Amino acid sequence: MPDDLLRHVIGPTPYSSWWLWIALLLTLALIGWYAAVFVGTRPGRQPGDLPVIGATRDALIKWRFARAVHAIGVRHRAGELAAAPAAMAVSHELRVFLRRVTGVRAEYMQVDSIAQSEIGSAAAVLADLTDAQFNAASTVDVGSASDTVEELIRSWS
Repeated sequence: MPDDLLRHVIGPTPYSSWWLWIALLLTLALIGWYAAVFVGTRPGRQPGDLPVIGATRDALIKWRFARAVHAIGVRHRAGELAAAPAAMAVSHELRVFLRRVTGVRAEYMQVDSIAQSEIGSAAAVLADLTDAQFNAASTVDVGSASDTVEELIRSWS
């Protein structure tokens, strides 16, 4: 082989520095994943007990239920829902919300029992919604009751 062709032969190509950064990033992601699984699955604690996760979960629950109640109120005001079905839907959303944030089984409780429990602040509006749902001669405005429920949900602590 002539010596003049050896100048075209080169050594191995060096690795790009991007591979080092990708490897470090994947290693950090793996460590973060294991830490999250370890913290999230500790015995005796729920993932929602962590301050950031619990606050985010509570905010999302409030947003979801307030949006659902608002949509029901809009449908009632537009004439798509009569007073009784709208009152039933708003009452259902409020009771499910109370169950999710407090653990009290509000879906299965009478209004008097709710008034005597830790969620007693919702009893007055639930009484109005029950009256609008089951009393044909009720004077309760379901539109304003849905606004009240929406405000109650947004301000619940």
